Amino acid sequence: QVQLVGSGGGLVQPGGSLRLSCAASGIIFGIGDMGWYRQAPGKQRELVATITFIGSTNYADSVKGRFTVSRDNAKNTVYLQMNSLKPEDTAVYYCNADINGVHTYWGQGTQVTVSS
Repeated sequence: QVQLVGSGGGLVQPGGSLRLSCAASGIIFGIGDMGWYRQAPGKQRELVATITFIGSTNYADSVKGRFTVSRDNAKNTVYLQMNSLKPEDTAVYYCNADINGVHTYWGQGTQVTVSS
């Protein structure tokens, strides 16, 4: 019954910003680590950012200083604020979450395209 739904992707010019959201729904007893991954065409999925329940974060070197991951535990939601976007940020972005202490779930992905 548990699922993650990501949203907020779209087309943006270089230097622009987007905020992605990913909300967990269903029977939720607890959510541990949450994060964002991305996959560009012809590339493997890579880590973008992660955040623990208490807010400890880590980022890929390629996005440090530009992206910020946050979460709202009351809403079972994780966010990714993306600033100073570059064409190389273009990818499908996937939410990830460890839910109910047992399973890891993935969102369906949301497309981010950075182009002038």
